[in-house]
Amino acid sequence: GETCSALLLFISVMTMFMSGVVAIFEYDLKKIIALSTLSQLGMMMFSISLGLFELAFFHLLTHALFKALLFLCAGILIHGVGNTQDIRSFGGLSLNFPLVTVCMNLANLSLCGVPFLAGFYSKDLIVELACQYSWGVFILCMMFICLSLTVLYSVRLTYLSFVGVYSGGPSISVCESDHSLIGPVVILSFVSLISGPILSWLSFPSPVLIFLPVFLKWAALLF
Repeated sequence: GETCSALLLFISVMTMFMSGVVAIFEYDLKKIIALSTLSQLGMMMFSISLGLFELAFFHLLTHALFKALLFLCAGILIHGVGNTQDIRSFGGLSLNFPLVTVCMNLANLSLCGVPFLAGFYSKDLIVELACQYSWGVFILCMMFICLSLTVLYSVRLTYLSFVGVYSGGPSISVCESDHSLIGPVVILSFVSLISGPILSWLSFPSPVLIFLPVFLKWAALLF
């Protein structure tokens, strides 16, 4: 069992790291989101390798909700910009897609584990419990580096898509008046706001209290 855990731990940390690094250098919108899914799967396997099965499942659920939101927003953007997935032809889209911008940033922040959004509840629990295991400093550092990579590619995606100058062709369609596109996105946004605490209340009958040194407690946010 010990050998299997160690092997799974190594593979999962490497998966988190490599998918995070590749996502930073990728220009295809859907590939970036797919790679971020891969790094979160690495996070779940990391959790399983430490023996935290319930937490891995909890992270699977919260992640499913905000990742679905991310993919829906990406679909609307691709449709609106004229069927291009290259984020180099995006830019300044927050002017044409204000609502989608808000929802996509919400999903991105949730993915980054910003406090009190869905991703925070599952991710932080995994991180804080991982800090109590004695796998050594290397694994801990790799875990925190992978967390910061997540933030890095999310911020890069947001910046290249919504900030700056629009750099694509002349075709901008008005997608936000189409309620069949916007409806699910708005619903999923509310879900990714509130699903974290609700799922954590439903999944864990007793509250969890984790004692850690101040630095480790803040480390996720600091990174």
